[in-house]
Amino acid sequence: MCLPPNGLLADAAEHWLHARRTTLPKRLQGPGPDEAQKSRILLAASAAPDHQQIQPWRFVEITAAKRNLLAEAFAQALHERDAKASAQELDQAREKAHRAPWLLLAICRTQLPEHDGEDHIPTSERLVSLGCALQNMMLMCTALGLGSSLTSGKAMQAQPIRQLFALPAHESAICWLNIGHIQSSRTNRQRPSPADYFSAL
Repeated sequence: MCLPPNGLLADAAEHWLHARRTTLPKRLQGPGPDEAQKSRILLAASAAPDHQQIQPWRFVEITAAKRNLLAEAFAQALHERDAKASAQELDQAREKAHRAPWLLLAICRTQLPEHDGEDHIPTSERLVSLGCALQNMMLMCTALGLGSSLTSGKAMQAQPIRQLFALPAHESAICWLNIGHIQSSRTNRQRPSPADYFSAL
């Protein structure tokens, strides 16, 4: 669908693009988005570019009832990395599972098994598609008055996490998407200008 030029829509798009800020989980508070808001956020992901529509990514919500399972997976992952981790450090790892009011795991099919018919779509394109989906979701959060952020860490590819989410070999846990109401905002950082990242051949 080709839309005619519309200055008002362009201004609105520019506003929301530049209004987006990273709000880390420690700066988020409940309640999380309601069901209608969740639907709009998830639908925004579908507008991401997707070469040949292979749908290389998906999202899993970690509900309140399952946060303790994630907390233990974080603790197990830390213990596997550092068998000498203290009880306090293990508790800090567990606490990460409870910070964001709405918590999603972003998963991408990063392996290229020949039998899936998708081996001609490189991993880089799959990850770009996921990144676009995540940006769309965070922009929708901004428009809805919600804060959001992406977090990762050493536990992402740990076996306790992979087992909890039953990830097959061809899928990778990429990052967490944290969403909620903004409790406090940090000082805005200066963003790069086009001169910092644009050139001509």
